[in-house]
Amino acid sequence: MTRVRVESFSISLDGFGAGLDQSLDNPLGIGGPDLHQWLFPTRTLQRALFDKDGTTGVDDDFAARGFQNVGAWILGRNMFAPTRGPWSDMSWKGWWGDSPPYHVPVFVLTHHARPPIEMQGGTTFHFVTEGIHEALDRARNAASGKDVRIGGGANTIRQYLRERLIDELHIAISPVLLGRGEPLFEGIDLRALGYECVQSVASEKAAHIVLRKG
Repeated sequence: MTRVRVESFSISLDGFGAGLDQSLDNPLGIGGPDLHQWLFPTRTLQRALFDKDGTTGVDDDFAARGFQNVGAWILGRNMFAPTRGPWSDMSWKGWWGDSPPYHVPVFVLTHHARPPIEMQGGTTFHFVTEGIHEALDRARNAASGKDVRIGGGANTIRQYLRERLIDELHIAISPVLLGRGEPLFEGIDLRALGYECVQSVASEKAAHIVLRKG
């Protein structure tokens, strides 16, 4: 059965999933990289991005589970490109180079149509202009029985949460304060929506929380 999951989404102690002023040179915003200190050195991420070895343990266990049984991804436009409005640079193919770490179909939410982009390693970016439900329908179909992972950003996750479309969330709470930024749970009453905490594990650099819809 296909589940809809959020995995390895990092937030600050004050609830922000990215800093202010995200840009091409600063894709995570001011202070944003500090949210991912638990993730950067893990073996899972180092192998996925750089073909190098990395650390093991609790943090790597959670990073690795985020890629298990995933048949498709959904991303907000900001997770794909730093621009807004009509596509002005058709040569832009994402933040990850010629071989992105997804290796499955990826559905990008946008208001502006664009042809699919086939990348190395099995990743194809599809651009969906009809909204979150259409993106999820297409992702489920592409996943062929495997799970769909919602990659973010925070606004995209909020939209799916409000509709109770996410079955499970893994949130990594990093021991940093951003003060301002993109709040993950703004306007969201998780308890009223039927979510509960089913796992809580701490490492040196994050508190890993798993929430599941009842």
